[in-house]
Amino acid sequence: MRDGIKSAFWTKINHSQDAANLLFENWDKDTIEVHESFKILLLNNSNKVKGVHQISQGGITGTLVDIRLLFATILKSLSVAIILAHNHPSGKLKPSEADINITNKIKRAAKFLDILVLDHIILAPNGGHYSFKDEGII
Repeated sequence: MRDGIKSAFWTKINHSQDAANLLFENWDKDTIEVHESFKILLLNNSNKVKGVHQISQGGITGTLVDIRLLFATILKSLSVAIILAHNHPSGKLKPSEADINITNKIKRAAKFLDILVLDHIILAPNGGHYSFKDEGII
């Protein structure tokens, strides 16, 4: 999470491109082509970013997401909405069945806590992105 940033400087997310740009800025360019990482954008009720937090880092073709750790981070930050994100080192932007399944699992859990899952962004090493929201999956 980015600590110490005054709310006047928080970035407002209006579109998937806004989220993708912010995520790409905050991704380690030395590892984006090497291994998958899973991050969340933590948002307030005005869709302003409170922080970017890495949940997991995996191998070349996948990473495990412990949703208990994910929700611990969300609850501690007092966020009301989130945007999920992970990278595909291969550059292929199509979501896998595992990507869709974890998104749905997180959405179901979030619903009980009144937390909105606004999108899930897949990033490619070249900065391209895939938005679950834009494609009608969320």
